[in-house]
Amino acid sequence: MFSELTPAATLPVADMAKARSFYEETLGLTGTEGVGGTMYKVGDGGIFVYESSYAGTNKATAAAFNASSTESFDAEIQALRDKGVSFMTFDMEGMEWNDGVASMGPVKSVWFADPDGNILNVSTGEM
Repeated sequence: MFSELTPAATLPVADMAKARSFYEETLGLTGTEGVGGTMYKVGDGGIFVYESSYAGTNKATAAAFNASSTESFDAEIQALRDKGVSFMTFDMEGMEWNDGVASMGPVKSVWFADPDGNILNVSTGEM
């Protein structure tokens, strides 16, 4: 049954070297090269990055990461800031923004893009 499977986001990129630098150096992930791309283990799931002429065409969130606590979220966000990652903001009812971080009640979130424009999200709380 699907409820027992482990998901992996599949992200198209234009330049594998640039993508590997971002996912490995900026996000701190460890990749395993395979047929057609690189798989990054993330929690119980993963991210598969592969070269594609469709890189940068998705304008919605491509992958979301759930921080286990507010402290973990704050540490991850600071690490991203320290590596020069900028956060995106947008208008949405019920969201309050503070320095690129959205708050929706007890949930905090940020959105940012990889070098090809794949939008990634980090949040606290249950998704």
